[in-house]
Amino acid sequence: MTDFVLVRHGETEWHAENRYAGRTDVPLTGLGRRQAAALGVWAAGLRLDAVLCSPLSRAGLTAQPAATALGLSPRVDERLYEVDFGRGDGLTRREMAAEFPAELAAFLDDPVAHHLPGGEDPVAAAARGVDCLRDVARDLPDGRVLVVAHSTLVRLVLCELLGIPLSHYRQVFPALENGALTELRLSGGRASLLRLNVPLTPGLD
Repeated sequence: MTDFVLVRHGETEWHAENRYAGRTDVPLTGLGRRQAAALGVWAAGLRLDAVLCSPLSRAGLTAQPAATALGLSPRVDERLYEVDFGRGDGLTRREMAAEFPAELAAFLDDPVAHHLPGGEDPVAAAARGVDCLRDVARDLPDGRVLVVAHSTLVRLVLCELLGIPLSHYRQVFPALENGALTELRLSGGRASLLRLNVPLTPGLD
């Protein structure tokens, strides 16, 4: 079995305005940098076999303190990119309602059948994220792995692996907090959710 500790990157400058951050490389705030440092404190002394992260800097900067504490180099995997929100990237909900109200309403009703205009198909995003975890599980069959990625991608991956319809990802997992821990176990082709959205506390194992 392989255990994955899934962490959403630290807070970014767009969080204060509730803007959708997909592929845009948004900087961390001071709080986001402190959340990254706290992840490093948490990781120190633990047995973690690898640290993976998305190519976006907010994920890499969040992962780096933990990797440094463990004496590892973060492994960047493009399959961990956040979902591309297309025309919604960088916009608030109110701005989307002004620019494409019908498409936003359809997205809120079913975010998979009607993803944001110009954006990525969530089915494809879930598939690439799951492929990444399954490849790591195959390479580290008895490992424990830290993965720093993004809210929507992680929620889609959880749904796909746990047998929850992807269209329910916003309902079943309404939020993943920045820097919080979610632990998932892959064993014999099956997935188990060990903990969800646990606030990061130095020393938690």
